[in-house]
Amino acid sequence: MTVISDRHLLEVDLRSIPAYRFDVLIVGGGVAGGAAAMAAAAEGRSVAIITKAAIDISNTNMAQGGMAAVVSDGDSFESHIRDTLTVGCGLCDPVAVQRVVHGGPHAVQRLLDLGAALDRQDDGQLDRSREGGHSNARVIHAHGDATGREIQRVITAALHTNDAIETFENTFALDVVTADGEAYGVVAAGPSGALVLYTADQIILATGGGGQIFRETTNPTIATADGVAMGYRAGAAIRDIEFFQFHPTCLYIAGAARVLISEIVRGAGGVLRDRHGHRFMPDAHPDAELAPRDIVSRAVFRRMIETGDTNVYLDLSAVQGEVHRMFPGISRTCRFFGIDIARDPVPVRPGAHYMIGGMLVDGNGRTTLPRLWAVGECSSSGLHGANRMGSNSLLEGMVLGESAGRSAGSAAGGRPRQRPHRMLRRAVEQPPRGIELGISDLIYSLKSLMWRQVGLERSGEAMLEAMSRLAFWADAAHRLAPPQPRAWELVNMLTVAQLATATALQRRETRGVHARVDFPATEQQACHSIVHPRSSDQHVVEAELTLCPVGTIAPHCL
Repeated sequence: MTVISDRHLLEVDLRSIPAYRFDVLIVGGGVAGGAAAMAAAAEGRSVAIITKAAIDISNTNMAQGGMAAVVSDGDSFESHIRDTLTVGCGLCDPVAVQRVVHGGPHAVQRLLDLGAALDRQDDGQLDRSREGGHSNARVIHAHGDATGREIQRVITAALHTNDAIETFENTFALDVVTADGEAYGVVAAGPSGALVLYTADQIILATGGGGQIFRETTNPTIATADGVAMGYRAGAAIRDIEFFQFHPTCLYIAGAARVLISEIVRGAGGVLRDRHGHRFMPDAHPDAELAPRDIVSRAVFRRMIETGDTNVYLDLSAVQGEVHRMFPGISRTCRFFGIDIARDPVPVRPGAHYMIGGMLVDGNGRTTLPRLWAVGECSSSGLHGANRMGSNSLLEGMVLGESAGRSAGSAAGGRPRQRPHRMLRRAVEQPPRGIELGISDLIYSLKSLMWRQVGLERSGEAMLEAMSRLAFWADAAHRLAPPQPRAWELVNMLTVAQLATATALQRRETRGVHARVDFPATEQQACHSIVHPRSSDQHVVEAELTLCPVGTIAPHCL
């Protein structure tokens, strides 16, 4: 597998820039990063959080549906575990699933202790919704369809009032600095553009996902796969990065940004219809609209093709209750476009939603690079397998974020280490005068290419063509891109797009969210894809891909 990248985004003399020192450094301030920060601080450590934008601009903040957890007598851990394993299509780590599911009640109580205003029933019990793949109503939520915003609110407030935690917002993390084969710190550009070195005994990447790699996405503009690209350049192994979940229902208004229409709407009785009014999901799966997301997304995609339409329609007319009160955020957004969700069909289509693969981590979040940890969407914990079950991601962030923070805080010993002097890039030829790289044009081309050729349905022929274009664009970006945040995002997106496409080519089967039209069957032996970065010289990192049967990761792939 040929994926080549510079080891660093910039050439930096580390002796010439200011440095901050902390026990634990966390990149990312969403649910996973925030939970990790609070846990590390509770271990008596000094903690820094770097966020690319304002701390409340995150995938967490945009999450609508809720957080899955077993909090009622009518539900059980065994049922939640079984549902998660079934949706994961053979690639889940049962130990990770059990650990996260059993951590659900504590995670809910932790949110309540932080002051989260979770929705309740008339009897005072937590209100619960049902989503696709769940056999019970176990999704707790806040303000109907604004769960992520409420979780982000209480976490941000807790971080700002904790004297052991210092936040650095609007700070772009460029690269993980390594010394003697270990993570040493992170070079970042602050709000003014000036470079700073943040050093720490333990570093946690909690940078979220990479939905912006695709043209259609529910993710905020900051979701450019920075953490996975940083980890890859530093030498951390990447697992199952070809698995990217597409949410079946994004509000589709031509020319407008895509907005998620939460799965809780279908859980409450919303149904999908085509342009002729036909409800098509019962033909696709016994669970109809509450089938796993990969099945619903592909059914929507195929129905769009069959009917020659740009979208399908979400019909809420059969929902029991006052839909404007039940889904106030969705109602408000649709009303802006002249859509009354109580009576008008809502135009929807799939969009890239969740990056399932990421940096390979152990049960506590350790990557394969010493002193570097990863948690949340940029990690591959084993919880989601080949297809994430709805509302398990906020749960993962709370449970494994706390675990990673506590473990990193405990491991932070503070022993002095040799500071590296320089971060080098390969020498590149200067372009002729007048030649510039159109960053915005190239980003749009990348997103369109990935949507068409590495999206909901894939083929070897299309992905081979995509690999050729991605390699060409990556070389141009490394040589010509100016030192500015949008260009750094482009390089990160191209790096992860190449990794995802190359591993998708190697996975000659259909499993979960990875659908190959030329290999429609699922292989009997479930395997993980593991990308091992290796340095060909001090300036360049290449990729070596291994397919590892499930259950043999530790002895054979690390």
